[in-house]
Amino acid sequence: MLELFAAAGPTVEDVVVGQTQDSLVIGEQFYFFTVVLMWLIHAGFMSYEAGIARRKNVMATAMKNILTIAVVTPSFYFFGWWIYNCNQPGLPIGPNSSDFTSLACQGGIPWSESFAPNITNNINLIFFLAFLLFSWTTASIMSGAIIERARLSAYLLLAVLLGSGVWILDASWGWSAGGWLTMRFGFHDSIASGVVHGVAGAFTLGVLFNMGPRIGRYVKGQARAFRPHNLHITALGLMLIFTGFYAFYGACLVISSTAFPGWANIYLSPTTLGAITMTITVGFAGGFTGGYFVSRGDPFWTISGGLAGVIGVSAGADVYAPSLAYLLSALTAVLAYYAAGFIEKKMRVDDAVGAVSVHGVAGFLGLLWVGVFAAGYPTGINNVESSIGGQLIGMATFLPLGFLTGWFGSWILKKMNLLRVPPEVEIEGLDRAEYEDDFFPEFADAEEMIIEPDGTIVPSRPVLEDAYRRIKSGV
Repeated sequence: MLELFAAAGPTVEDVVVGQTQDSLVIGEQFYFFTVVLMWLIHAGFMSYEAGIARRKNVMATAMKNILTIAVVTPSFYFFGWWIYNCNQPGLPIGPNSSDFTSLACQGGIPWSESFAPNITNNINLIFFLAFLLFSWTTASIMSGAIIERARLSAYLLLAVLLGSGVWILDASWGWSAGGWLTMRFGFHDSIASGVVHGVAGAFTLGVLFNMGPRIGRYVKGQARAFRPHNLHITALGLMLIFTGFYAFYGACLVISSTAFPGWANIYLSPTTLGAITMTITVGFAGGFTGGYFVSRGDPFWTISGGLAGVIGVSAGADVYAPSLAYLLSALTAVLAYYAAGFIEKKMRVDDAVGAVSVHGVAGFLGLLWVGVFAAGYPTGINNVESSIGGQLIGMATFLPLGFLTGWFGSWILKKMNLLRVPPEVEIEGLDRAEYEDDFFPEFADAEEMIIEPDGTIVPSRPVLEDAYRRIKSGV
């Protein structure tokens, strides 16, 4: 009887195969839920930008975020995933290349077997979707900075360039196990401080140089401020982004339940889910603290400080001790605040939501912090030690890649007179021009106000009309 029972039971090979399949299914489920929760980031961006926008531009701002999904998704499918999987050595390779990343390249081609319903491949499609959500995020970072004056068509073209081209190329080089920055220099950006946020911020700065400020934003070299239409919904949007960030962090890990310790970062170096979750939570706390004190309690910069803080510790989220993460996040929030003031007042760049400082400056600071505070940590399958030199090489690669592509892309659109809406449309409001409607019919159209450089609040209509006349007269 025992012999019959043993013969009918599973063999060792059956158990191993079953464990492997269980691990794949667990991984598939894990990434599925991160994809679902990362939608909160984009609901948050929509609310965040709509709250900052003036009433006359609210729906146009929201539609821009929705249509980001419509254009980045197919473009990332057709060539974004190929860029990531087939460019890790630096130059493009083919699926039959001798480089060890050629296997990944095979899965990055849209017509490959792993890019369709395939019961022998649980991971490729769901992992692609996680990266797709990252791509939406990069485009949304730019979206907020250029609200109230960019043409929708111009934004969507730039969103494709950034979301399906630029950021995924730098991710191929420095945010993959086979990327040349990782393999040669030990470049370490575990949760994409620079790869996503830094590069998107640099791209946005290049676009803003060509976009120019909103009408009436500057007078005699000094900056006016436009009052947000609903700062509370902006705060709510940021809190949704923060919630989605936990899924973003989780999706940056590789899960393998059959291998110790069960988790690895994007470079396949061991880590744990608890470590990165602790860092993001402490990072928010430190960022809120730094933002609150440096801005003297300003609501917008208190909350934005939390975002800048967590971006600043994302690169080393898998290795930082909580106390260090707290201090670095607070410091990053402080520096991002001062950077925003410099960009706005000295450079006279009209960044409507502070994206260049909160994402760009904080993202590159995150790379620098790893070189200073986590040097010597082994990164990637070759265990190349991270270093200040390796981090600086990554920064020197990403900064021009982001800035120059953003500048040239927007410059071409500007020369074609496609970048910015006409001044008459900007003053009247994009909602009325595009949709011929007021989306708040239940409320009276309150008079729009503007804050002068000395802090006085005045009606904006005379200010905008004077600025319009100056534009038309060429003054």
